[in-house]
Amino acid sequence: MIEVLNRQKKHPIKTARFERLLRGLAGRYRLSRPEIALIFVGDAAMRKLNKTYRRKDKTTDVLSFPLNAKAPDGRLYVGDIVISVPQAARQARRLGHGLERELGILVIHGFLHLLGYGHDEGHEDEETAARALFLKG
Repeated sequence: MIEVLNRQKKHPIKTARFERLLRGLAGRYRLSRPEIALIFVGDAAMRKLNKTYRRKDKTTDVLSFPLNAKAPDGRLYVGDIVISVPQAARQARRLGHGLERELGILVIHGFLHLLGYGHDEGHEDEETAARALFLKG
């Protein structure tokens, strides 16, 4: 099951769009019955997570929490992706594109981290290929 939760109120999010994106990515990487959670949060929640798990007392755009555990029922628990929507909005303005596009980029980035791609292990090539397939414009 792919679950998308919007835990922030400032920016409206079309959660179905991001559920479809994750389904498409899961299909591309041949993940059978994946369990993935995508959570949109505000800066305060993201700062707390970043401080707890990375010892960095500041907000960030995306964090990935990979599990990669197979359940007895055959489901693959891939992990969780958490995105700071306010941080994404700032980045989108700075880069000159819309918030939904930036969120899509961050979903792809976070998803690839769930699969074990690091910034030095072909992540950029994979991200470019996934963007071309799933993001318009």
